[in-house]
Amino acid sequence: MSPQLESLLSRIADRTAKVVVVGQGYVGLPVAMRAVQVGFPVVGFEASAARANSLAAGTSYVGDVSDAELAEALALGYLPTTDPANLVDFDVAVISVPTPLADGLPDLTYIEAAGRSLAAHLRPGACVILESTTYPGTTSELLAPLLVSESGLAPGSFFCGYSPERIDPGNARYGLKNTPKVVSGVDADSLAAVDAFFSAVVDSTVPVGSAAEAELVKLLENTFRHVNIALVNELAMFARDLDVDIWRAIDAAATKPFGFMKFTPGPGVGGHCLPIDPSYLAWRVKQHLGHTFRFVELANDVNEHMPDYVHDRITALLNHDRIAVNGARMLLLGLAYKAGTSDWRESPSVAVANRLAASGAEIRFCDPYIAEVNAQQVKFPLVPFSPAELADAEVVVVLVDHAEFDPVAISTHARRVFDTKNLLRGHSFTGEVL
Repeated sequence: MSPQLESLLSRIADRTAKVVVVGQGYVGLPVAMRAVQVGFPVVGFEASAARANSLAAGTSYVGDVSDAELAEALALGYLPTTDPANLVDFDVAVISVPTPLADGLPDLTYIEAAGRSLAAHLRPGACVILESTTYPGTTSELLAPLLVSESGLAPGSFFCGYSPERIDPGNARYGLKNTPKVVSGVDADSLAAVDAFFSAVVDSTVPVGSAAEAELVKLLENTFRHVNIALVNELAMFARDLDVDIWRAIDAAATKPFGFMKFTPGPGVGGHCLPIDPSYLAWRVKQHLGHTFRFVELANDVNEHMPDYVHDRITALLNHDRIAVNGARMLLLGLAYKAGTSDWRESPSVAVANRLAASGAEIRFCDPYIAEVNAQQVKFPLVPFSPAELADAEVVVVLVDHAEFDPVAISTHARRVFDTKNLLRGHSFTGEVL
């Protein structure tokens, strides 16, 4: 063991290692909170001044982090900041920044910006860990060389690795602490450093052989979900035409104790992961190997067109009653991409609303987890979940099965319903299920 590694492991063990988490969003903020809880001095570096100011004032914008948890972290010394000067003398840095697609191509500019900010303060023996979802090869081929070139340090004089995030917003059972953390390094000492840090933060770690291996783990997990959701979405369309109840078929299949995992249909896929991550893998395969990842391409095609299918089913439902979509008032239940969260990144609900609005519908959203929406991003008003709003709509569209959406209230007050989540199972209502 090198003296530098021994020194870092000692500081991690006694909780004196200064930790920086770059990016204080749905992934980075929980990491920062947990690191504070176990005793590390933590700086939360955030590019958005509005977000940093909100955190400093004790107001969390991440559903999985309460204001009380944030207040406790602030009292323990957690420092949210936009000032790069606060990165000085860091021992461990975790990069948790967005990795969107730009015109269908991976956009790694946020990773590069984070790397440059950290390189200005990088010291021998410090450790930089990438968490952002990306294609296999990013850590070793992009981040580590960037840190070397920008810092002037020799390769191997600092530690670098990758540990894919496994945050599931709104999941009350599995959070950061009790979800096994895959860890990796660009070399053996880097793996030891990354593993030591996350072993102090979570209950268990899963070391793998290389950074590229760990990067593939994340893409494999999300591509698996993406493909299986596409499977049941396409089955839902076919089952309806075959006059078969897809929901009861899925429930029955789920009774098999082996060889089956339950996935359910819906209006599409959302969040940062499913609409984006598989495309990172498909891009890497195409760019590096010259092959088309056919499963991903097919899943993209099915899932991206589910909002069109929902639009067409709603149109047909209204046409059956001689009601035009143009001018019809519609209440869409759920703006978030999944139940129990305020995360509406890439939400299929927005795509559904845009398609209905393009046909002339008057759209209102209801989502108890989202108090305010940027009007430049979503142009539809938010209204409360109430008997009056339910009754005033020509059709109520269930897009997210939030627990706050009472199926009794919906079935009692809504004139007609299009239910994409089978929320109203067992209740009598006028309308249809996806």
